[in-house]
Amino acid sequence: MAVCQPSHYSNELKHADPAEGKEMEVVTFTKDTVLSDVHVRIPHKRHLMVRLNRVGQPVFQTHFKILWENSSLECADEDCITITDNGDTDKQCKEEGSLVLKTTKLFDIQAMENLLDEDGDLEVQRRPQSPSDKHDTRDNERDVVCPTILTIGSEGQIEEEECVNDKDVFKIEHTMATPLEDVGKQIWRGALLLADYILSQRDLFRSCTALELGAGTGLTSIIMATIAKTVYCTDVGDDLLEMCERNVVLNRSFLEQTGGGQIKVKELDWLKNQLCTDPENPYSWTEDDISHFYDHTEVIFAADVFYDDDLTDALFKTLSRVTHAFRNNCVIYLSMERRYNFTVRHMDVTCDAYNHFRNCLNNLETTSNGKQRWSAQEIKPVFPQFFIYEREHLELWKITAVPLT
Repeated sequence: MAVCQPSHYSNELKHADPAEGKEMEVVTFTKDTVLSDVHVRIPHKRHLMVRLNRVGQPVFQTHFKILWENSSLECADEDCITITDNGDTDKQCKEEGSLVLKTTKLFDIQAMENLLDEDGDLEVQRRPQSPSDKHDTRDNERDVVCPTILTIGSEGQIEEEECVNDKDVFKIEHTMATPLEDVGKQIWRGALLLADYILSQRDLFRSCTALELGAGTGLTSIIMATIAKTVYCTDVGDDLLEMCERNVVLNRSFLEQTGGGQIKVKELDWLKNQLCTDPENPYSWTEDDISHFYDHTEVIFAADVFYDDDLTDALFKTLSRVTHAFRNNCVIYLSMERRYNFTVRHMDVTCDAYNHFRNCLNNLETTSNGKQRWSAQEIKPVFPQFFIYEREHLELWKITAVPLT
């Protein structure tokens, strides 16, 4: 449940049988869609299309590497170049289909001056034209790309794929350009910000029981599970929950190598007052789940879910409802992006979704259940960064329960 500013994106995606040389299937985006800038930053060829989901959307798989040594990161399209103290360059190849960038050092003044011409302008080095290019008579044409779909989405058993042999690399299946109602199937910067905070504050979450609301692809739940004992990864919608389940299974080896805890994928609808207990629903709650959930949960977290005012209201009502029933005091972590849009109502650029979130936060601080009240504090994003993304316009909030004396 997250969204960036809508981008007008229409694309037709085809794949063919190389043996027969003919088109097999066409997937077309027929309306305006939104695209997360996390996916924009990953070169298109680095995405591996693995299947179509139940509703016919292309699903991609990206590998993410946790960068434990953090500093300024620079990367070229083909290789990551590390500038050493003596000015030498060391090319580190990125894995295909992965977002794996090596730590680099800042360019020193001499190295930067070597890239400038006499007037101080950046001199771009262009690739020499190959002989095949010289004899190519086509003008401004793109190569035809025919991605291969490895599997088709089904209701069958999810099997674990061959794992990546690196305890710091995990895999996430996701879509890229989707309609507004399916943005939870993409990866958003708020999830990476929250994942950074979890990894940088491991002692806060060690062996806890945690709940993620609006988990989307489940990325942040997977990171939390490397530290916590139990994580309830929740959202709504069979197709989205199946994606969460697939990502949990895909990263089983990753979690085992990190000594991780258990992830339980469950349905939790903010618009309903009760947990789903329908035995026909594969993501329903059992009596044991419900008992454990209310008796042991200490942490709630949600990433980039504040884009619709009605859903924001529903989220805060859910927070109030479940925390009131918890046996233990709970700490809540909410990450979000301030998204600016021009509105006809104001005839100006505003940040309405963010403003509504702040109003809800203020209202929460002024209410109490008779036993406790809530206190909100912004956490400045000065903690280490373990993933490649921009932190501009991102915020992280911590909400704690204060007992009434």
